[in-house]
Amino acid sequence: MSVNATFIGQMIFFVIFVWFCMKYVWPPILSSIAERQNKIAEGLQNAQKASKDLELAKVNASNKLKAAKAEAVEILEQANKMKVQIIDEAKQEADIERSKIIKQGHLTIESEKARVKEELRKQVAFLAIKGAEKIIESSINESMHKDMLDKLASEL
Repeated sequence: MSVNATFIGQMIFFVIFVWFCMKYVWPPILSSIAERQNKIAEGLQNAQKASKDLELAKVNASNKLKAAKAEAVEILEQANKMKVQIIDEAKQEADIERSKIIKQGHLTIESEKARVKEELRKQVAFLAIKGAEKIIESSINESMHKDMLDKLASEL
C-alpha cells in the first residue's frame, strides 16, 4: 500500500472532520445526552417518590378506614344504648300511666258504686214509703197485704 496524495488528503480531511466534530458536534450531543440522563434520573426519583407517597397514602387510607370503622362501631353501640334507655324510659312511663289509669278507673268505679248505692237507697226508701202509704190507705186484710208485699218485692 503506497501513501499518496489522495491518502494524505483524506487523512487531513479526516483529522479536520474529527476536530470539527469534537469542537462543534460532540458538545451539543454530549449535553443532550447528559440532559436526557438527568431527566431520566429525575423521572426515576419522581417515580420512587410517587411510589413511596402511594404506599404512605395507602397506609393512611387504611388507618383512616380502621378509625372510621371503629367510630362507626362506637356510634352503633351508643345508638343501641340510647335505644335501650329510651325503651326503658317509655316502659316506665307506660307503667306509671297504666297505674294512674287503673287507679282512676278504681276511683270511678267506687264513686259510681257509691252513687248507685245511694240511688238504690233512695228508691228503696221511696218504695217503702209508697208501700206504707198504700197499706195505710187500704184496709189491711191478709190477702191484700200479701199481694202488696209481693208487688213490692217484685219492684225491688
